Amino acid sequence: MNNNLSVTKRNGEQEPIDLEKIHKVITWAAEGLQNVSVSQVEIKAHIQFYDGIKTAEIHETLIKSAADLISTDAPDYQYLAARLAIFHLRKKAFGRFEPPKLFSHVARMVDMGKYDTHLLEDYTAEEFAEMDSYIDHWRDMNFSYAAVKQLEGKYLAQNRVTGEIYESAQFLYILVAACLFANYPKDTRLGYIRRFYDATSTFKLSLPTPIMSGVRTPTRQFSSCVLIETGDSLDSINATASAIVKYVSQRAGIGVNAGRIRALGSPIRGGEAFHTGCIPFYKYFQTAVKSCSQGGVRGGAATLFYPLWHLEVESLLVLKNNRGVEENRVRHLDYGVQFNKLMYQRMMKDDYITLFSPSDVPGLYDAFFADQPKFEELYVKYEQDESIRKKRIKAMELFSLFMQERASTGRIYLQNVDHCNTHSPFDPKVAPVRQSNLCLEIALPTKPLEHVNDENGEIALCTLSAFNLGAIKSLDEFEELADLAVRALDSLLDYQDYPVPAAYNATMNRRTLGIGVINFAYYLAKNGVKYSDFSANSLVHKTFEAMQYHLLKASNNLAKEKGACPKFNETTYSQGVLPIDSYKKDLDSVCNEPLHLDWESLRADIVEHGLRNSTLSALMPSETSSQISNATNGIEPPRGHISIKSSKDGVLKQVVPEYERLKDQYELLWDIPSNDGYLQLCGIMQKFVDQTISANTSYNPSKYENGKVPMRLLLKDLLTAYKLGVKTLYYHNTRDGASDSPVESTQAAQAKPTAQEVVVEEDDDCAGGACKI
Repeated sequence: MNNNLSVTKRNGEQEPIDLEKIHKVITWAAEGLQNVSVSQVEIKAHIQFYDGIKTAEIHETLIKSAADLISTDAPDYQYLAARLAIFHLRKKAFGRFEPPKLFSHVARMVDMGKYDTHLLEDYTAEEFAEMDSYIDHWRDMNFSYAAVKQLEGKYLAQNRVTGEIYESAQFLYILVAACLFANYPKDTRLGYIRRFYDATSTFKLSLPTPIMSGVRTPTRQFSSCVLIETGDSLDSINATASAIVKYVSQRAGIGVNAGRIRALGSPIRGGEAFHTGCIPFYKYFQTAVKSCSQGGVRGGAATLFYPLWHLEVESLLVLKNNRGVEENRVRHLDYGVQFNKLMYQRMMKDDYITLFSPSDVPGLYDAFFADQPKFEELYVKYEQDESIRKKRIKAMELFSLFMQERASTGRIYLQNVDHCNTHSPFDPKVAPVRQSNLCLEIALPTKPLEHVNDENGEIALCTLSAFNLGAIKSLDEFEELADLAVRALDSLLDYQDYPVPAAYNATMNRRTLGIGVINFAYYLAKNGVKYSDFSANSLVHKTFEAMQYHLLKASNNLAKEKGACPKFNETTYSQGVLPIDSYKKDLDSVCNEPLHLDWESLRADIVEHGLRNSTLSALMPSETSSQISNATNGIEPPRGHISIKSSKDGVLKQVVPEYERLKDQYELLWDIPSNDGYLQLCGIMQKFVDQTISANTSYNPSKYENGKVPMRLLLKDLLTAYKLGVKTLYYHNTRDGASDSPVESTQAAQAKPTAQEVVVEEDDDCAGGACKI
């Protein structure tokens, strides 16, 4: 190593490189960590130094050198690299390692236009001093390297054009708390701020991307999920596209229900012309979704929903297919196909499904969601009416086409609309659920907009967060954490702006929240149970019972203080019906764990005082936000003990929690022999969760003859999910060969299943009706 190299300082001056100073910084970062070598980091970094290297480049080289050493043999390099990255981040943000005082920091940031001015209007200098005493900046050292890079890339206040960063993570956490509890009484709000700060900064509560990146800034739209339904008129379609643009630009993921749009060839204007069908309008929505980049935080994305019995379904199912031409493909949306019991029964009996244009069959589309017996009655009646345009197709053929497209793209999703309405917090007669969202975990009522400023339409928003199951030592902790989460998110509903009146009215009336979990795989591992062998069933039943019970209790307590949400009367809760009453009872055959909490007293309290929030739980993927807590994402099993997640800064390696102690307890995705155990766990969770679950199915073609996943297996899993009451299925994951490596890319494996790896074969074994639904 040449010790005569010079370094270029921030002011442009040059001086000899100080290797002792570099050694001290790495030694500081390595303190208390296991199996990390300061000299190894130094050697890797030194060979990349050159004469005239800038100070910042030295820091970045040290960070990358440490990050490159992350492995299962030495997982603590992810903390050494993180500490070096925090050191560098603070120098960039503050010009020094020690953060400034909170009040002076906020004043400077407000003056720069980076923080919302209300912070200085709502709090005194004395209150900021008190909040400053709550902050533990050393908690920055608990982040993994992947977490720090996500903070830098997505969450910390910054200039997204130049990359200049203005804050460190503990300021983010304390100021999110300050914003959310600003309107609480002055004698209690600092207590809530402290408790919420502690819960989030110690990773017991996980916050989603829109809240982490937006709360405290002048941007005021923090709902993660937006559900927009379009009608069949041009005015409604235009209003839908306008709402999509507004919400995509403010960081929300979009669900679009386009099931009402009439089929190709339908008469319009009394037969003066015929309709162009769904595809041109789907393209219109795709353009709206892709028109904004969400401020550099994440790209615009949407899932579009339609029923399996739509007359154009055969064309719609192949819209993501790589074969075909641009004119008949809409590849940059994902799709949710809607099923119900009648569709499954037709498939099991080897019968036919009849396809209709919703415009030709009055009442059928609404009954599909609101009234299952009515739907079947109308469906059979319209099948027999020879004057109505229709097409018959073998149910097995249609289900097989759906499964082939789901398998080949990975992103044709499924919604069981009957479960979404019969096991729902909403009364389907007055507030039916007709769609889900981008990630298939939200199930809320919507109404089409008739025009852009239509206040009678209903755009559903859901504001999310999650409990970190890995950080919870006792189910009793749910009581305090649920209280904090519900209060904070409920406050957020009043704090944020609403660019579309239909969204404001719906949110104020229903006050919907979706609180889920992260780190589920770690939770199973540390409790010594597995996904595959049903050993986790009782634990999961007890856990999700406690979660939902305490969420309902928290919302009920808030209703006693602030009043129930205005449309509480449109919930099943108002009728005394709880999730434990309406779940699919087939589930009892796989889990007979009794209830452990006092649901009857809670039921009485809810009927008397109501709930502040129509919904409280939803299980989201948490792909990005879980990295901040160094947690496994959502409810998913990891693909490897180390996952590689791509970012704009390159490849990020993250090791599962407590790898060295628990490596033999983790069950990795491709070691799980079937989806059966996972689907049972989803059914158990769904018993309590009042919205739905981002549940995935996964297949390893190498396990099957000729590398083909049998169609009978794919359809069996659909029927199993339906039988257990699962409302939605999200990704279809396929092992694609690259997954043989112990180090795998979670996002790539989910987002890019390869068609050639999943060659499904036709099979009629499901036609015998062996699987009763």
